[in-house]
Amino acid sequence: MAEEIKLMKGNEAIAHAAIRYGADGYFGYPITPQSEIMETLMDEKPWETTGMVVLQAESEVAAINMVYGGAACGKRVMTSSSSPGISLKQEGISYMAGAELPGLIVNIMRGGPGLGTIQPSQADYFQTVKGGGHGDYRLITLAPASVQEMADHVALGFDLSFKYNNPAMILADGVIGQMMEKVVLPEQRPRRTEEQIRKEQSWATLGKPASRKPNIITSLELDSSIMEQNNLRFQTKYKAIEENEVLYEELMCDDAEYLIVAFGSAARISQKVVELARKEGIKVGLFRPITLWPFPKKELNTYKEKVKGILTVELNAGQMVEDVKLAVECRVPVEHYGRLGGIVPTPQEVLNALMSLYKL
Repeated sequence: MAEEIKLMKGNEAIAHAAIRYGADGYFGYPITPQSEIMETLMDEKPWETTGMVVLQAESEVAAINMVYGGAACGKRVMTSSSSPGISLKQEGISYMAGAELPGLIVNIMRGGPGLGTIQPSQADYFQTVKGGGHGDYRLITLAPASVQEMADHVALGFDLSFKYNNPAMILADGVIGQMMEKVVLPEQRPRRTEEQIRKEQSWATLGKPASRKPNIITSLELDSSIMEQNNLRFQTKYKAIEENEVLYEELMCDDAEYLIVAFGSAARISQKVVELARKEGIKVGLFRPITLWPFPKKELNTYKEKVKGILTVELNAGQMVEDVKLAVECRVPVEHYGRLGGIVPTPQEVLNALMSLYKL
């Protein structure tokens, strides 16, 4: 079958990929710059072709709780929002993590704090990677840097979420959500048979296979000793994710004397920075985390003895930079460069910052 290539926005790619993955339901609420996700789903009317439910909830809080309910029934369900809306969803996300429920959340970041601006930002790193809700939980976090990855990460996010019974997030920014690029859409997955659906949902209706007792979906446990055991089980799961699911990309790092670490749109800008720096005779490489959690700390750690300095480039005041410093154990100077309030830096600005910080 010939590849199906389309020109579309990143937000639109999310919607089309969700339909083709065979998602059972989407529950959302409009907010710039991610509203095209729900708008595209409404335009495509997947309830007529795949049976996918698409519903605009009365609020972000309602939307995440609908996802909670759908996930509790074993359904492949998702939601999307932008930064202030994700803040409102944090309680529900924590509940899902505590109940060990799968589900996909999409965050197309905008500037803050507060209502902020509708322009792009990457200032939700703390809110997502560090856990914006309460409790010792982790959120599998994917950071696409292209429209193609926006599409690809839908299936990856759902698959990882169901593999580990843990919510997953696609963390993109307004640049990636609104930009238009060519994208190869995945093939439409065949509709599941009733037998497949019953098998996939058996854990939700009958309980986990080891017990076959009626399953009560909850994150509440009043016995502290049992709650501690639950948390210890969660931590064991998180360690398995950290060992097995790290994704990253390296560009011209083999001979690099200086390293840029960036994700999302900042990584796209940094690709050009590497090119400009090389023309100036400065050996710069790019390390791009694709999973922000699990963060590729072991892989980044290998550069602590290889490079003279590391610059993190983020559309924020400096958030991922903390994980970079931890990863290299402060064995190499780590600096940060970022723009705030929805301003996106040019490659030349970033190069100038690198040269100034390291006196090149």
